[in-house]
Amino acid sequence: MLHSLYIKNYALIEEISVEFERGLNIITGETGAGKSILIDALSLLLGERASADVVRKGAEKAIVEGKFDAAGMPKIQSLLKDNDIEPSEEMIVRREISAKGQSRCFINDSPVPLALLKEAGDVLVDLHGQHDHQALLRPETHIDFLDDFGGDERLLSDYRQSYKKLSDLFSRKHDLREQEHRLKEKKDLYEFQMKEIDSVNPQLGEEETLESELKLLENAEKLFELTSQLSQLLYEGEPSVHDNLVLAWKQIETLREIDSVFANASGEAKSAEIIVEELSKFIHSYNAKIEFNPEKLEQIRERLGQLSLLKKKYGGTLESLLEHRLKIGNEFSLAENFEKELAAIESAISEERKVCSALAQQLTDKRRGTAKKIEKSIIASLADLGITNAKFSASISNVPLSAGANNGNAAADTFVKIGKDCFEATVKGIDVVEFFISTNVGEDVKPLAKVASGGEISRVMLALKSALAASDKVPLLIFDEIDVGVSGRLGQAVGLSLKKLAALHQVIAITHLPQIAGLADTHFAVEKIEDGKRTTTRLRRLDVEERVHEVAKLMSGEKVTEAGLKSARELMEKK
Repeated sequence: MLHSLYIKNYALIEEISVEFERGLNIITGETGAGKSILIDALSLLLGERASADVVRKGAEKAIVEGKFDAAGMPKIQSLLKDNDIEPSEEMIVRREISAKGQSRCFINDSPVPLALLKEAGDVLVDLHGQHDHQALLRPETHIDFLDDFGGDERLLSDYRQSYKKLSDLFSRKHDLREQEHRLKEKKDLYEFQMKEIDSVNPQLGEEETLESELKLLENAEKLFELTSQLSQLLYEGEPSVHDNLVLAWKQIETLREIDSVFANASGEAKSAEIIVEELSKFIHSYNAKIEFNPEKLEQIRERLGQLSLLKKKYGGTLESLLEHRLKIGNEFSLAENFEKELAAIESAISEERKVCSALAQQLTDKRRGTAKKIEKSIIASLADLGITNAKFSASISNVPLSAGANNGNAAADTFVKIGKDCFEATVKGIDVVEFFISTNVGEDVKPLAKVASGGEISRVMLALKSALAASDKVPLLIFDEIDVGVSGRLGQAVGLSLKKLAALHQVIAITHLPQIAGLADTHFAVEKIEDGKRTTTRLRRLDVEERVHEVAKLMSGEKVTEAGLKSARELMEKK
């Protein structure tokens, strides 16, 4: 649930801090007072896009912050953990929009991308704005309502994974077909290039080894001359460095026998003698191994020349040359074994289609069972909402695969086969779902999008939410004028339906009907204040008497009479 909401410098709002309660939270206010601004601000916390236009004039940035109860919500805890955010029972979501249009998002004070904010918002809040009622007028959304009611997320997920595999296989098949002509044209070229490269047989890293060997062979005489001179200087010459160090050590030893202060010097002189002796051995050994091999020198130069030529032709570096060889090798192999590769993909398609078809059939069976349940539930809810003679039908149909439809592109190919029949498939299955309704006795059901009035659409949406309430795990439901097109007695029915929803979820509803406002557990009023210079919107929590006055004002207008106050109290007592 939403514990509190803080808004600063957003549109007409200078600063608002409000705490919401469990149950039914009602927000009322005059037209233009800023009720929709509150919904827009809340939408920012749910990941909606925003622009600099929302920043209050003269301010550097707008801030919207919400504190949500995340205890007992494993999806939220996993989401936080997966994004290296410390899980906690309270989740603080903050959005900042600068006057320059820059947006920053935070969860528990950790910066997060907008996509993560939206993902968290989908788990925490179900927001129905005025335009959301129109979703029911688009038949393509009806399948989602049906699946939400059915609640079998695992089956849907398994089907989607299988459908994606099938789609990917068909994409691979179509790519192969497109490559076929090109591969056949380039097969001879690839074969020539492979032979040219393989005749040299370049190895990764060999250039460095060859360059090192070349350097040694080219400088063999210089190496021999210098190491010979060093051997003479250090050990073999008369007198050598080694001989002089031995003599020096003996003299220091004589001094040490007279004065012990020379003890360390004697040790150092002996160490110097040993170091020179070891150095001489290394120089002598190196000198003996120096190779004078003009033939090998020429072979290395020739090898490096071959590698240089190949590099110039195929990419500039030995790594790119070898990558090119791997690529053309794979393409040549594909050209050589094209039919075999294609047959393997066809076999994989056949196997995956069996899996996808079985899951599609299960989905269809599940949806047909769900359709019967949702029809009964919505008819009962509509009766509570004043549509007593309603007929409601969730029609499920399948589209047979058109002749030749699978010859154009990969998407059309991902059909499923059930028995001997083939059906067009999408990521949602093979079913086309559309809601039909009749609200008058004796009339046949017709498409909801064509026959329902604005008020009926609002009530059908509310009926759907009521039907989904028990299975819906989203803790907060927000309704922006769910009562559009509704008045009088029907307003009372809508209010009672919201009240039932509020027993299972926290509900925040914006309304203009006294019948709904009177049922509030907590009531807030949106007010517009003008001081002659600026206009400011504020949100104020009402006490009992203020609630009575607000409901009376909704009933009779700005001028509230004693009779109006009495009627308001009577209305509020009915909850």
